[in-house]
Amino acid sequence: MGLTKWAYSLSEAMLAEPLPRRWAHSLGAAERACSLSPILGRDSELLEAAAVLHDVGYSPSIAVTGFHPLDGARFLRDQEGADERVVRLVAHHSCALLEAEERGLRHELETEFEMERPELVDALIVSDMTTTPDGEYTTSVARVSEIVQRYGPDTIVGRFIQRAAPEIYAAVERVESRMAAVEAGTQPM
Repeated sequence: MGLTKWAYSLSEAMLAEPLPRRWAHSLGAAERACSLSPILGRDSELLEAAAVLHDVGYSPSIAVTGFHPLDGARFLRDQEGADERVVRLVAHHSCALLEAEERGLRHELETEFEMERPELVDALIVSDMTTTPDGEYTTSVARVSEIVQRYGPDTIVGRFIQRAAPEIYAAVERVESRMAAVEAGTQPM
């Protein structure tokens, strides 16, 4: 079974029934990842797989720490024997180190999982942070605002996303610049 087919199947099995909205978001993030293929080259399939799996750690059947990037990455590594690069992207998606810090888990995340290439980290941030909880396209500003409203500004997630917002916006800008350069023919894939 190919990487993306396996990733969609696993994500669906873990999220579709217990967390249908997370499943919809994951599908939307994967679709967004596919739209970035002009700047990803041979890593397109890798990013699509990571995008559809990025929230698998929310699944009640594997949630241990309550911090979904860490729970998801550990599950993918330990139970599924997943591609190491997919595991690293899931572990560090969308500025996860900042949230890990809020939760007292930064050391665990940093020592267990290396960071993937910055271009791929940026692309996964864009895939996640420009997709609504229902899987539709949105802006990163609207997405950050929605997360703060949903969780509250003084919660762990609310504090984290407000701290992460500048890096999220910067990642979006970097990816959009790369896409524009490829579309203009000034940057090779």
